[in-house]
Amino acid sequence: MKRDEGRGRIAVVTGGASGIGLATAGILIERGWRVVISDINAKANQESAAKIGADSVPFDVTDEHATEAAFTDIEVRLGPVEALFANAGVIQSGGRAENLPLAEFDKVIAANLRGVYVSCLAAGKRMVTRGRGGIVITGSVTASRTAPLHAYAPSKAAAVHMAACLAADWGRSGVRVNAVSPGYVGTPPVLANIERGTRDPKLLIEGSALGRMVDPEEIGRGVAFLLSDDASAVTGINLPIDAGWLASSHLTTYGGVPPAR
Repeated sequence: MKRDEGRGRIAVVTGGASGIGLATAGILIERGWRVVISDINAKANQESAAKIGADSVPFDVTDEHATEAAFTDIEVRLGPVEALFANAGVIQSGGRAENLPLAEFDKVIAANLRGVYVSCLAAGKRMVTRGRGGIVITGSVTASRTAPLHAYAPSKAAAVHMAACLAADWGRSGVRVNAVSPGYVGTPPVLANIERGTRDPKLLIEGSALGRMVDPEEIGRGVAFLLSDDASAVTGINLPIDAGWLASSHLTTYGGVPPAR
């Protein structure tokens, strides 16, 4: 039976054309939200929106003018935005810090930190004037642990902290802001790398308490909860959805995660 948590209210999902964003958009639609997905790739955005019954408004979160214009367009045509999943971002190849070009560092920071702030500001300032709204920012388990991702991991740590800062700033205006931190998720790019043999699935799961990767829909259900009225007193938190990787990854120094009894 379809749940009606959203009650036709409008939710925007950035980076919504694939992966975690698309899965989350689908979950929100199932729960009664009217969803607008945005992606920098306009063609992919339109195709994905058509598949799940979402509205399509493509824009680049690193462009503050395009982002502001997009939110204006959404609110004029569809109505007030009451939820934002600030999910758009870029990934980074791992390696030694001295081998990371500054141009790549700047690109990651522009999307994962500045772009998140730009989209949160475009949605949040409108929510503040109405006295209601919810925002969820995509972090990462690399926000809490070291990784050879010297732009990506710091950008996600900053994004998680941004959620807390905005929660404190906007809370008295009725706007809640939280973060989710995915672990290793079975998104199409990750699965493709496993197929090609460039990622070892054993290494992705051996540190997790549950002994598996995370499905994109599991991230979506966590986001949907944080945006729902069931989470009306929840703000400023970071919710790891990582199959217990943060809880268990250090156990390699004790011989690994204990097997099933």
